[in-house]
Amino acid sequence: MGKLYLVPTPIGNLDDMTFRAVKVLQEADIILAEDTRNSGKLLKHFDIATPMQSHHMHNEHKTVDHWVKRIQAGETVALISDAGTPAISDPGFLLTRACVEHGIEVDCLPGATAFVPALVNSGLPNDRFIFEGFLPEKKGRQTRYLQLAEETRTIILYVSPHKLVKTLGEFVQYFGPDRPVSISREITKLHEETIRGTAEEVLKHYETKPPKGEIVAVVAGKPTK
Repeated sequence: MGKLYLVPTPIGNLDDMTFRAVKVLQEADIILAEDTRNSGKLLKHFDIATPMQSHHMHNEHKTVDHWVKRIQAGETVALISDAGTPAISDPGFLLTRACVEHGIEVDCLPGATAFVPALVNSGLPNDRFIFEGFLPEKKGRQTRYLQLAEETRTIILYVSPHKLVKTLGEFVQYFGPDRPVSISREITKLHEETIRGTAEEVLKHYETKPPKGEIVAVVAGKPTK
């Protein structure tokens, strides 16, 4: 029987690619990539010639059984996403679950994940936290906010740049204007920055300075008496 590797890739700075990640990708029989065009640049940079096929949110439901059978037949498959660790707000969970259910060995390499440096860099409590990824777009969004408003642990969210101002307004509405917030964007990239303050202060900042790039929002939990 073969094996499934989940291989993190850099979220910006290519120097964050590990030696082990390069070795696994070079030695795998095939690489499953969220976007083969994007990942092709990464593989070329590290002289990785392993064949690659697409594996993304639009086809993963249909192809899971196919890849399970190929791994069972002895192939070593490496799964990568566009950036960061697979299955963290990216494809990977379905194939991982299927492999586990079929007794296939799964090995997730340590590596880049955007929310960890954002959390540590926020200055907010990081001994206990909750990772929410992207909130629902419409249905269930208000309900989730009402639940999070009572959350005492630090809250981590992924936010699209064009929705950050709206999201910060929701923070003010549901968490209160004085709730501490930290916004990290373009982590590991040239224009990386972290803006910290109250929800209201950070909202005012980005109302006058529209954000660009990948964004992680870290929100303090509800104060306990």
